Amino acid sequence: MNRALTLDDLMVAGIALAAGLVAAFLLRMLMRWLGKHALRTRWSGDDVIVDALRTVVPWAAITGGAAAAATALPLTKSVGHHVSQTLTVLLIAVVTLTAARVITGLVRAVTQSRSGVAGSATIFVNITRVVVLAMGFLVMLQTLGISIAPLLTALGVGGLAVALALQDTLANLFAGIHILASKTVQPGDYIRLSSGEEGYVVDINWRQTTVRQLSNNLVIIPNGQLAGTNMTNFTRPEQQMTLLVQVGVGYDSDLEHVETVTTEVVTEVMTEITGAVPDHEPAVRFHTFGDSRIGLTVILGVGEFSDQYRIKHEFIKRLHKRYREEGIRIPAPARTVALQQGSVSIPQQRTGDDLPAGQGGPASALLDQ
Repeated sequence: MNRALTLDDLMVAGIALAAGLVAAFLLRMLMRWLGKHALRTRWSGDDVIVDALRTVVPWAAITGGAAAAATALPLTKSVGHHVSQTLTVLLIAVVTLTAARVITGLVRAVTQSRSGVAGSATIFVNITRVVVLAMGFLVMLQTLGISIAPLLTALGVGGLAVALALQDTLANLFAGIHILASKTVQPGDYIRLSSGEEGYVVDINWRQTTVRQLSNNLVIIPNGQLAGTNMTNFTRPEQQMTLLVQVGVGYDSDLEHVETVTTEVVTEVMTEITGAVPDHEPAVRFHTFGDSRIGLTVILGVGEFSDQYRIKHEFIKRLHKRYREEGIRIPAPARTVALQQGSVSIPQQRTGDDLPAGQGGPASALLDQ
């Protein structure tokens, strides 16, 4: 200590420290006011920035007041150096944590806006957070006078051993990054794998993809398996899809009348049922002369994959009711069975329900007695 500590020194240091605390309180109130205004904007990024600044700005004011107080005191060179170094490290730590919160919040906002769903792609968020914290930690070590060159060398050598030991984990990590970067699958998409698993993609993290089935169960799929299997994405390139329903009418039906009635039912379902596409153009296509009926395909518009079950349910009920009102017959399958008894063959008409077990199919059946 170059000179003795006086009362004036303590008063100046106290005033500087108090000024830092008051400035921190006022800045905290300012950040709260800015946060209320940020909630009124459409962009979610300003909410993230203001929320993070609520932490760094008050701490920066307190650190500045403490530094001013230390300058006012007659400290020795060694003590002053350590105080300055400690305050610098504290400020770097606060800035690093704040930067991690801001950047990860912005990354999360971008991934959610591009996905268009409520789910989050945590793999990018986690990687961003680790990178920012690692850079801040290295800066802190350098500030403390610790050389980071040997540490980086050790990390490089040790990273090779870790990479060999974590081949499957790293494969899943890079597979997840590839999946999201290529935009083949994103949270909110409805997918079906060649192995049979299907559902909505809830999240893609650093190791696995979580899929929620329609039964509300979760299926966990490693990213490497997801990237290497055949997959159908029912949400891309567009979420709307077409639904094909097979119908059959009797040969005595007026096909023009059948087409008109079916089209009216399709229009009714498309405009009244939730999840249908109101502007869908009804399409009815006759295609097959069957054993006992004329087959036709009805094409419906569906808003998304899970809506098809409700729409098909309502369409079949309404179409069956309308056919009965219009006198349009939906024939049951018929079979011609020849019963041979002695030298006399007696042909009989049977419906599909009357046939013995195992005797289905379009061809005739010959029963020997």
